[in-house]
Amino acid sequence: MGEPDFNTPPDFIKEAAIQAVNDNYNSYSPVDGYVELKEAVITKFKRDNNLTYTLPQIVVSTGAKQCLANIAAVMLNDGDEVLLPCPYWVSYSDIVKLNGGVPVEVATSIDTDFKMTPAQLEAAITPKTKMMWFSSPCNPSGSVYSREELRALADVLVKHPNIYVVSDEIYEHINYGSGHASIAEFDDMYNNTITVNGVSKAFAMTGWRIGFIGAPEKIARACNKMQGQITSGANCIAQRAVITALNADPSAVKYMIDEFKVRRDLVLDLLSDVTGFNSNTPEGAFYVFPDVSYYFGKTLRGKTINNATDFSLYLLEEALVATVTGDAFGNPNCIRISYAASQDQIIEAIKRIKEVVS
Repeated sequence: MGEPDFNTPPDFIKEAAIQAVNDNYNSYSPVDGYVELKEAVITKFKRDNNLTYTLPQIVVSTGAKQCLANIAAVMLNDGDEVLLPCPYWVSYSDIVKLNGGVPVEVATSIDTDFKMTPAQLEAAITPKTKMMWFSSPCNPSGSVYSREELRALADVLVKHPNIYVVSDEIYEHINYGSGHASIAEFDDMYNNTITVNGVSKAFAMTGWRIGFIGAPEKIARACNKMQGQITSGANCIAQRAVITALNADPSAVKYMIDEFKVRRDLVLDLLSDVTGFNSNTPEGAFYVFPDVSYYFGKTLRGKTINNATDFSLYLLEEALVATVTGDAFGNPNCIRISYAASQDQIIEAIKRIKEVVS
């Protein structure tokens, strides 16, 4: 549900992995990644995000999730607050808690496309605020912050120079709008931003487990030390393949993004005919996040729906359709529907949902 339903494209990425096996890349890699891969990451950041990094600022990890875990481990002390605009990716809150931090949920609404406003950000900041974590495009809402919206948030953050930002950009290339923007592009945010990315979504390489960060050098060095005591370097074969992926023309995977946009439009069209599903129009990722609070307090087929969790379980049991409750993402009124599935599967799923809520 949270991964592309495509095989890793194109074939030359897989061929690079095969070549790495044949070339006997079977020993430990450097903890922070092969130099050639870090150079490819630097090139990618400059080409796609207008961000300039040096080798010591890049750390390659076993997926973007490990990047986040490293960051939390080296940045957070007990009681430090981390602002999480809701909805947020399901693991943010627990990663923060596991490292002694305190997640502070900042509620957003469908009226603002589930994006945090500068006023909300300012109101949430306290003397204990250490970090803000967010994703754009967002899992689960598909919301994308424009450059202007990021600048408005940055104008608040620069007044609080002790706050660091984690910008999770793993869905960067699955974007249906006017393009991707990175908050680290702003000169006054660069030294306080850790940009997290990887190849799981854009290249359908979820199981290859390669993520990376671009960060201030002192933070990157700390993440490198932390990783050295937990997993050491990421998989050597996967790293060699990712060098090829990152150096490829991004148009090589455009067909996936085109298909996801067709599916997004299909889901929205079908849901518009289902009572009680109020959706924004996602500009990225491959999810819709409809508000289903219309059903709270109602009884469907003898089952009382009290919240989004009840509704998700109801859809699973009665329609055999899997969704994820919004409670997992910090929003109790919504459910997440993934369209990383074929058009036929999407049509069948929405048909079943419509039948059991009628």
